[in-house]
Amino acid sequence: MAENTDLELDRAQVKKAIQALQAFLKTKAGGDNLLLDDSQHISLLFTLWKIPKKAQTIRIPLPHGQRSDTEEVCLFTRDEPNMTSEQTQRFYKRLLEERGVKYITEIIPYKVLKTEYKPYEAKRRLLGNFDMFLSDDRIRRLLPSHLGKHFYERKREPMSVNLQSKNLARDIHRVIQGTSVKVNNKGCCCMARVGHSGMTVDEITENIEAAVKTMMAKLLTKGPVIKLIHVKSQTSVALPIYTSELSHLTALEEAKTAQAAKKKKAKDKKQKPKDNSEEAKKEDTAAEKTVNKKKAEDEEEDEEIPQLVPIETPRKKPKVEKPLKKKKQQMEKAPKPAAVKKGRKAQKKLAKKPGKKDSKVKRKVPKVK
Repeated sequence: MAENTDLELDRAQVKKAIQALQAFLKTKAGGDNLLLDDSQHISLLFTLWKIPKKAQTIRIPLPHGQRSDTEEVCLFTRDEPNMTSEQTQRFYKRLLEERGVKYITEIIPYKVLKTEYKPYEAKRRLLGNFDMFLSDDRIRRLLPSHLGKHFYERKREPMSVNLQSKNLARDIHRVIQGTSVKVNNKGCCCMARVGHSGMTVDEITENIEAAVKTMMAKLLTKGPVIKLIHVKSQTSVALPIYTSELSHLTALEEAKTAQAAKKKKAKDKKQKPKDNSEEAKKEDTAAEKTVNKKKAEDEEEDEEIPQLVPIETPRKKPKVEKPLKKKKQQMEKAPKPAAVKKGRKAQKKLAKKPGKKDSKVKRKVPKVK
């Protein structure tokens, strides 16, 4: 839980921001109230001092309903035993009428969701047909694999409701007309829907105050939490209604220094016994060395060892290398290998043979009788 739950909003500043948003929406509609009837959403944008360590979903009940009557709500229910899908639809419609629930426009059993809305196009059509989705808490864990990623990318995943509760109408009314904030651990900004453009200024301001109080009370981060709060619509610029003081920076720095001091103290406590043990070891080694030195001195006094004088031995003269002339002469006089000679002779013979054949051609001489 957050430590500082007191956050004072300037009510006059909040009203000015809401009036500016409504004036902007009217001018954009060109003086026609059709855009206001289409319910432009008005949301709060929270900027935190630091990124939370854990993701969190906070449900915020609002004093005034932030959804218009034209919005359609879909409810996913479980399959009742020994009943067909049509019978389960009739059963839950009768149950909601008896309990006084009026906001739900369509009921889809789990079996129908698995069979009829299995194709990709059917899931996209289902997402576009309804503004909000509720689910029985008994089948909530089974829905993600059948709904697809588009419900979760657009933050339109179904909110769980206990259909077996005694105060069913009150619980569903709180979920539908309330809002929720998804605090992510990947960034420091989160948004909550607080009203629509058709509401009055006082209703929206009361919703904003309630949302800020519950947000401060249910956040899990410690220390100063909220840095900035803005109000915006779907097509407008964010208008600031709260900015925290710079004294929060000093508080954060003090908290960081306190944590660092605690860590240092813990490290020093761990290192002290190690240092004491190392000093004791050093003292023991020094004492052992002194004892060994005394023993060695006593032994030297008991037995005097005669000093040995080194004898000088005659050194041999280094050998002088002989000139290499004789080696070169021997190499020149050395006979060539016979194989090389034979090879050269054979080459000479081959070169001479074709000439000899031409010169020594026998001519036939006629015999004289």
